[in-house]
Amino acid sequence: MRRFFTPAWLGLHLLAIVLFVGFLLFGWWQFERALSGNSRSWGYTFEWPLFSIFVVVMWVKMIRDELKGAGKDQDEPAEPVVLKTEAQLIKEAEEEDPSLAAYNRYLARMNSSRR
Repeated sequence: MRRFFTPAWLGLHLLAIVLFVGFLLFGWWQFERALSGNSRSWGYTFEWPLFSIFVVVMWVKMIRDELKGAGKDQDEPAEPVVLKTEAQLIKEAEEEDPSLAAYNRYLARMNSSRR
C-alpha cells in the first residue's frame, strides 16, 4: 500500500478529490441557477454530478490497474521488437501465398513496362 503514498499518487489523489468536489459544486451552482429561472441550467444540474461520478470511477480503475500490475514479474524482460523492412514483409507474405507472389511479379512487370 506504500506505493499509493508516493508523490505521483498523492498528486493523483489530490486531483481526484479536487475534481470530485469541484464538479459537485458546479452542479449545485447550476441547480441554484435553474431554480432562479434559467431553464438551460437544468441539464447542467445533472451533468456535473455525472462528471464527479466519472472521476471516482476512473480513480478506482487506476488503483485496480496498479494493484493488478503489482503481481506481475517486473524483472522478466519483454521480447525484443524486431523491425522488418518492407521487402522482408513482402517476401514472407509471398512465401505463404504463391498467388500473391505471382500477382506481385505481374505488378512489377507492368510497372517496368510503363517507364
